[in-house]
Amino acid sequence: MLVQRSGDWRWALAAAYPALFSQTFQGRIITPRKPEVGNGWRDLVETAVSRIAAAVAADPIGSASVDQIKGKFGSLRLYYQTRDLQPATASTIGEAVDLAEARSACTCEECGAEGRLFNDSGWFSTRCDIHRQGKPVRVRPGWERLQVIRHYDGDAVTVTCRRYDREADRFIEVDPATVYFSEE
Repeated sequence: MLVQRSGDWRWALAAAYPALFSQTFQGRIITPRKPEVGNGWRDLVETAVSRIAAAVAADPIGSASVDQIKGKFGSLRLYYQTRDLQPATASTIGEAVDLAEARSACTCEECGAEGRLFNDSGWFSTRCDIHRQGKPVRVRPGWERLQVIRHYDGDAVTVTCRRYDREADRFIEVDPATVYFSEE
């Protein structure tokens, strides 16, 4: 059983979704660490966990568990495991995690306002101009909020691109031919 810390949304989230956050180890129920992110990412973490829980609930035999939620290199990392999920469920969970990670990359971890990546002596964080720490990280024009996905099939490589739309909380497909890929 998870003991909730008074007033901490992170503990409340783990308590609200025990099937995702509780695990069994050597016959005993244990609970992994609560999310290790700032209050500004609360909404996107709660949304991701809610989407994951809904997807798993709709799967007749599969299950999933959240191992860790933290920030790394200025964006969210949500580590999870799945068991016996239908392909559509696994895809829905992957998309929920991708959306949360993409949103975190443009959301201030302190307050939730729109933000960007800053480098403070090698420590990366996504912040708004009010909470900024360090210097802004330069992003090549046209690469803002862009995800480049490489699919490998034997010796063949296919590249797809999509851009995160923060206002709509969705991805928009981008023609890879319009993205400049050469080295600078």
